Amino acid sequence: MCINLETLAKEVDRKVEPIYRLIDERALANHAKVLAAFRKARVSDYHLKGSTGYGYGDSGRETLEKIYADVFRAEKALVRGQIVSGTHAIALCLYGVLRAGDELLSVQGEPYDTLGEMIGLRGESQGSLRDLGVVYKQVDLTGEGDLDFSAVGQAISPRTKMVMLQRSAGYRWGAALGINKIREAIEFIKERKPDAIVFVDNCYGEFVELEEPVEAGADLVAGSLIKNPGGGLAPTGGYVAGKEKYVDMAANRWSAPGIGAEVGPSGDFQRLLYQGLFLAPHVVSEALKGAVFASMFFESLGFKVLPRHGDHRSDIVQAIMLGTPERMLAFCRGLQKGSPVDSHVMPEANEMPGYGDPVVMAAGTFVQGASLELSADGPLRPPYAVYLQGGLSKEYIKLALLSAARELLRG
Repeated sequence: MCINLETLAKEVDRKVEPIYRLIDERALANHAKVLAAFRKARVSDYHLKGSTGYGYGDSGRETLEKIYADVFRAEKALVRGQIVSGTHAIALCLYGVLRAGDELLSVQGEPYDTLGEMIGLRGESQGSLRDLGVVYKQVDLTGEGDLDFSAVGQAISPRTKMVMLQRSAGYRWGAALGINKIREAIEFIKERKPDAIVFVDNCYGEFVELEEPVEAGADLVAGSLIKNPGGGLAPTGGYVAGKEKYVDMAANRWSAPGIGAEVGPSGDFQRLLYQGLFLAPHVVSEALKGAVFASMFFESLGFKVLPRHGDHRSDIVQAIMLGTPERMLAFCRGLQKGSPVDSHVMPEANEMPGYGDPVVMAAGTFVQGASLELSADGPLRPPYAVYLQGGLSKEYIKLALLSAARELLRG
């Protein structure tokens, strides 16, 4: 059967229009929150300049961190271009807070692939948490993909120092962890061990809902600036936010004890970090519209998707189950062909640092690895799904997905 993809795209757009409007309403509220934080901080032109060397007295850096703390309703934030990824930001939190003999408890099963070697679940990396004497324990999700509260309650022990939650499902075929579920989990944990530190990996979740994890009770959160909060403009960087005590501990790991957050030049891209954060609620809303479109579009083509187009969303990731490695490669080839950068490049599955399986990735981005710009990737393992993230505009996402669909159906 011959499918007119352009006609299907128009029909999908028409059907999901009411969902687009709901996304716009959330974007307006989040944009108002960010704008209020900028005005409260009295941002001026001189804050947008960079610094060099040690970065002492960098008022632009300090003001940006006050804005992040305000936006995320945190006591303090660390926002630095020298944080190279979300995994790096997470590492600052785990290594900064945990000590030998402490227990780290994951309540969603094994965390995202790149954390495996850091924790010591696999690989032979020197200096993993396990190598340094940190005890790791995990509770798997239920068969329905929900938090197993009974098992979590049994797993919490007197030596449980930190409980880790992950906003996005990562390379797991399952739903993201929404703010309401995060709040429920934190209340459950704190009732059983009030001094447990709850850390949330917030990657892909910023500005998707009306609240952030600190508002739901999290003690510490971390994320990447080349994902949601960078607004498609940040060229690098990451952030940590939460209670002052724990942010300071992460900052000591970032630089050194006794120095902490007092140093660190902001470089020549300070304006982009400000402007990216200001635009982030809108760009995230465009990515969400693209994810809704992708969900209904590829479900109409006969593929299983998660979330479905009308489901509540807690991150920007759209999973599409393609069923075979060949289809994964075809999808990524097509998405790459529809990209503004490196459209001539042919994605292939390859080993990547921190991942346990070969990964195929399409990312024709202006900033290397910037998921919010538009990318799709996935490990070559069952259920052979690609995980679509981002998109600077709904129009661009649609054009790129039409290219992916043509390549997929051609095979």
